[in-house]
Amino acid sequence: MVKKYNENKARLAGEYFMKGYNCSQAVVAAWAEDVGLDMQTAMRISCGFGGGMGRLREVCGSVSGAVMILGLKFGYTDGSDQQAKGEMYKLIQAFAARFKEENGFDSIVCRELLGLPGASTPQPAQRNGEYYKKRPCRELVELSAGLLGEFVEVQE
Repeated sequence: MVKKYNENKARLAGEYFMKGYNCSQAVVAAWAEDVGLDMQTAMRISCGFGGGMGRLREVCGSVSGAVMILGLKFGYTDGSDQQAKGEMYKLIQAFAARFKEENGFDSIVCRELLGLPGASTPQPAQRNGEYYKKRPCRELVELSAGLLGEFVEVQE
């Protein structure tokens, strides 16, 4: 696969994240127009995936956002189409492998990426200087949005 990291989408996703959107929303918002998704729908459909799905710190929200974009771009609609399912799963696994290869943690799990236990409360952390110092979230959001360029643009 040709490596075609999309710097513009990475930057845009980082900007959305810094405006207070969660990791998943930032990635989906950066690519929404490219997959024909209006911004209100993009924000709503991805909002529950922040914090590793509702702050459970499971799969990184930026990866979940990327999976949504890949599904919107290349997804199947026939539940009996085993070939299409296999192709989609192969694409998602390839994306996850690239994300792990690039992130320095060899993981797609939020708590492992953050070095934190699972959250004990649904209340999101206050975003301040300390928050941004302790967490690589912006970098991971930018990584996911940028890596999508290798998949969305190269597949066309």
